[in-house]
Amino acid sequence: MQTISKRNLIFYVIIIIENIHHVFSNYSQNLAYFELLHYTVIILYHLGCSLDESKTVIYFGEKFIFQQKGNKIMEELTSCHLAIENCLKTHTFSIAHLYKEEKAMDMHIHDCYELYYSISGGKQFLIDNRFYSIAPGDLFIINQYESHKLTQIDSGIHERIVVSIHPDYAKKLSTLQTNLDECFASRPSHFQHKLSLNKEQQKRFLYFINKITSAEGFAHDIIEQAAFMELLALINSLSSVNESETSVSSYKYNHQVDDILAHINQNISHPITIEQLAEHFYLSESYICRIFKAATGTTINKYITARRISIAKSLLNEGVSVNEAYERSGFTDYSNFFKAFTKAVGVSPKKYANLSVS
Repeated sequence: MQTISKRNLIFYVIIIIENIHHVFSNYSQNLAYFELLHYTVIILYHLGCSLDESKTVIYFGEKFIFQQKGNKIMEELTSCHLAIENCLKTHTFSIAHLYKEEKAMDMHIHDCYELYYSISGGKQFLIDNRFYSIAPGDLFIINQYESHKLTQIDSGIHERIVVSIHPDYAKKLSTLQTNLDECFASRPSHFQHKLSLNKEQQKRFLYFINKITSAEGFAHDIIEQAAFMELLALINSLSSVNESETSVSSYKYNHQVDDILAHINQNISHPITIEQLAEHFYLSESYICRIFKAATGTTINKYITARRISIAKSLLNEGVSVNEAYERSGFTDYSNFFKAFTKAVGVSPKKYANLSVS
């Protein structure tokens, strides 16, 4: 074990004071505790303190933290599918650094929150019924009920960072003073999924991502959790400011398709056919299908199905019966509802309802 010199100890203490002051001033006392905690563990380790190397067991204030020791838990993945699977399996979070190699998903929903950070290559995002343009440094906040799809992608490198977060984990990390789940659970009418980060905010976001994915060795789990909490605190803070400053939506869209999306979402619980839409908007069926696919990257029927499954999931989470969720979400045939729901969610409606209750 390498012990720390007095000079370096002073340097560490200065870093601790600066970080505690920053976190306490900008976020909350609880997060400051975690920042102090992980620096304390590092210093104790380098001072040569006798600690049980099979575990990390630490008391701090009224907090009791127990974590199994390992070399490294949080690794940066290269597949969005793997990140989602890992997130749902561990009930924590996963980070994926993605390039063009992975094909963009069709209109989809999943049982975890998603943070999508654009580095390069994306052009347009469709989230529920809203189009957003994408620029490097844009961050999108998506919850487990919002269907979404990248509708336009550059032919060159499509680089992004996707963080998948289990909803229960965000709630678990929250306190009475700080709700880290707020930016995902709260959806006021003027909510904007997109945060356009400035250069300083981009650096801070990437700093936390790097801090999480590069942590290894002793106390890596505590460092990861502390950095992840700070990341969520930062995003919630920016999202709150974004809501107060944005009263008019900034997303760009095709006006005809925007009207079609609005009409679909207003009537989603009723039967909707392409023929009815074409008649309502005085367009031919072939034309309305063509402009919708060109703008959204998906078909009208796939979009309607994804939205209805999203609504059904939300209703089942509220404790509504499977039959009522099926009817209220707009499906007219239970067999189609069962097949579409199971394919999209991975489990049957009944099993999903039981899991939500438990």
